Amino acid sequence: MTQTDSLTLQHLLDACAAGGASVLTSVCTLAPAGGEEGLVAPAKYTKGRGNSAEPTYNYLRVTENGEAVHAVVIASKAAQGRGRGAALSLATVDDSHPAHRVAKRIPHVVLHHGDQTLTDLDLPHRWVDGHIRAGSHNGEPVTKDQKYRDARNATPGNARAILELAPTSLVDGVWDASRKSHQVRLRSAMTGSIIGILADQGPTAQEPPLRGGARVDPIAASIKVDAATVTRIADQQKDELSKKTYERIVKDAKAKAAAGKNVGAALGLGSIPPSLESLGGVACRRIIRRTVLSFAALRQLRFGGAPEQDAAIRAALASVALLSMALADEDLYIRADCDLVETEAPTVILDGRYGRTVQLSPITSEAAIALATEAIDHATQVGGLDWQGQTFDVQADPALVAGAVQDDEEQD
Repeated sequence: MTQTDSLTLQHLLDACAAGGASVLTSVCTLAPAGGEEGLVAPAKYTKGRGNSAEPTYNYLRVTENGEAVHAVVIASKAAQGRGRGAALSLATVDDSHPAHRVAKRIPHVVLHHGDQTLTDLDLPHRWVDGHIRAGSHNGEPVTKDQKYRDARNATPGNARAILELAPTSLVDGVWDASRKSHQVRLRSAMTGSIIGILADQGPTAQEPPLRGGARVDPIAASIKVDAATVTRIADQQKDELSKKTYERIVKDAKAKAAAGKNVGAALGLGSIPPSLESLGGVACRRIIRRTVLSFAALRQLRFGGAPEQDAAIRAALASVALLSMALADEDLYIRADCDLVETEAPTVILDGRYGRTVQLSPITSEAAIALATEAIDHATQVGGLDWQGQTFDVQADPALVAGAVQDDEEQD
């Protein structure tokens, strides 16, 4: 292993050319913010379907120091990808953000959904998301627009149309799964996750722990009203309740009245005795955040130019990916009851092939901003890259705007 000070544009250009490095990895050890005895809330999933579905965690068997150990997913590949997208999206729209000047140069698809304005960075399926495909551009269906169709018809052999429409998907991956043929399907060049190596929690370490919950009503432990009263109060709030919540309140009130129980509880009134019901936190002896940028994946992409031109464009894409990683790593937000801190500086390793590696300095946001600026400028001069902050504006279908209902559910 050789030592160098920082990642440079030349590193990226070499890695993005034929025969270059396979990957760059950034690994950092994390810990509960409350100390090593603190518990963390992993990502929640459901096991089974329908009425038999039960909440659980995603347990793994991984290797640590040559031995198989029990682990749990704290933030999945998808969750980390959303975090990087959100960080870059914020830099794009916030003109006071340190990375705004370079982030705003990147082309995006922009969705106008009622009072919301979202970019392809904010949507789960990026520029082929259902909301975009159902929308309109310049008064015509998006799927009929030639620029959009060119991107949908793009291939790894010539991805220029995507480069000019929504280039971050060339790094984050995209799958036009609903299309009957000629589907764009690009793998993620940058992946990552956070896993926790579990402390001793029994023979299998896979029995989800439970946590206690209770509610104390300072007015009275029990608010006794009839079902008709609950329904009347729910009707008064109906415009502010989701359809699902309203129907649950009315149904719950009728069921409790029939059973002779506290009907007011359906409206969140009265106390609830302590009980062990919801999933609790887990103890981890080690938590690892790992991000991998695959240059091998980027090298599958071509843009219709000479080899050095394509390499320059790939390097620009790599620099944007690393910028999103650096920005997301600075904002270590995952979910409630999962506050983590870094216990050390990230270890950044660039593959040098044939078993050789190059250790780099941690990629800070300042370094990533400078690198992305340099790489995009170079690709503009050498590769004909034309990033001037172009947007492809889409108006959401009015029926989808009117039908949007928010039922809060915790996600990974």
